[in-house]
Amino acid sequence: MQTIIHKTDSYTDTDNVVFPVTDFDMLEKELFTEDEILYMETFYNEHKQRQFSFNRLSNVVFVILMDNERDQNRRMQNYREQGVRLQAEANGHKLNAVVVVDRENKPDEILAFAEGIALRNYQFLKYKTKASEQINSLGSVYLLSKNLSEQAIENMNIIVDACSRSRNLVNEPVAYLNAVKIAEEFEKMGKEAGARVEVLNKKKIESLKMGGLLAVNKGSVDPPTFTIMEWKPADAKNKKPIILVGKGVVYDTGGMNVKTGNFMNDMKMDMAGGAAVAGALYAIARAKLPVYVLAFIPATDNRVNGNAYVNGDIITMHDGTTVEIINTDAEGRMLLADALSYAKRYKPQLVIDAATLTGSAMRAIGVYGIAAMQSKAEREFKKLAESGEKVYERLVELPFWKEYEDELKSDIADIKHLGGANAGAITAGKFLEHFTDYPYIHLDIAGPAYLDKPFSVYPAGATGIAVRLLYQFIESKS
Repeated sequence: MQTIIHKTDSYTDTDNVVFPVTDFDMLEKELFTEDEILYMETFYNEHKQRQFSFNRLSNVVFVILMDNERDQNRRMQNYREQGVRLQAEANGHKLNAVVVVDRENKPDEILAFAEGIALRNYQFLKYKTKASEQINSLGSVYLLSKNLSEQAIENMNIIVDACSRSRNLVNEPVAYLNAVKIAEEFEKMGKEAGARVEVLNKKKIESLKMGGLLAVNKGSVDPPTFTIMEWKPADAKNKKPIILVGKGVVYDTGGMNVKTGNFMNDMKMDMAGGAAVAGALYAIARAKLPVYVLAFIPATDNRVNGNAYVNGDIITMHDGTTVEIINTDAEGRMLLADALSYAKRYKPQLVIDAATLTGSAMRAIGVYGIAAMQSKAEREFKKLAESGEKVYERLVELPFWKEYEDELKSDIADIKHLGGANAGAITAGKFLEHFTDYPYIHLDIAGPAYLDKPFSVYPAGATGIAVRLLYQFIESKS
């Protein structure tokens, strides 16, 4: 169930009401007794308690004392995170709806509060046999804010929906979501959003000589796919497209370099980059943003059989580059390289890829941000980083120095696909850069794509990371 955000002009005595305020003086005093006001002030002053609830039997009234943070981006995130806390308490009370009242004329902050509620209220219960007993009760959030537009609310619902769809795909097991099925899901998303979608089958992929994608697919019983989603509105402000490329490894065993122990447990999530760019394009198209955008998702699983690709193989890629295979568990970059090479035919304004690519990025950044690199895209990277600060999907730029290319030199092929033990996230990015000739940004989302436990607006499991980031970036160009 998705939590839907609505606009309202009033509330009644039986509505569950939420007051996010920066000062208790901003409350509607007639709703509270003097003892209740004193209670809140005392517990805040003595214990720094910020969230209070009063059960009136017919309804529940919530008061949330907000930080008066000066930094706009941090303030918006505070509102989202207080929305997360409210979501938990509202579900604890088994409430179906709440009305959030803007007493301080802060429409953007109130919308961020609702965003936090809706994003964290996500659940994936498809495979629960008693889902009806476990579903969150909170289905609607009504916003009473005079200067908040219906369009802003509609766009937020679109973004939340896109994140939920992305999360659903990442949470699905490969037994359901193989490369063919994920392409079908992308087709459905595109059709609903009004975008054009083309799925290249194995025969077409072979004709395009996408050797990287085909090599990884050799160990699979299912054929690969290459999905192209296109949003090209008549009023587009750009003639050359912005292309979003997402890694679509629907399951990663590591191939012949098989993952051991628990390292394979969550590998259904290795297509999170593909789900992110598809979710972003879905939202962009539904919101009818006047920007020409494409999304490419090459997809396969990486498994082991008697025909799987092996270390020492020399693979000829889409652009003719020969690649020496060093470790079959570095498969994602092989798919992405073909997609990045294919993007050249569109003469793009910018290409951004998103991938759960390296453990190196996860170890360096953790779950709190995205490891990012850029080539010929300094200005665009700055804008993307600003978008990341706004939605709090923050980028950490890693160096992309030419010297890292030395790690990829091969004695028997044009290039190796894997560097040494150090700087793995960077050398992976440098490998991908080899297949570009345009402004390029690489996002390694390995850390925040899938969580063991909830954090901020993200539930445990799939987070939908980068959907909001990419949408915000494209919206800034509209």
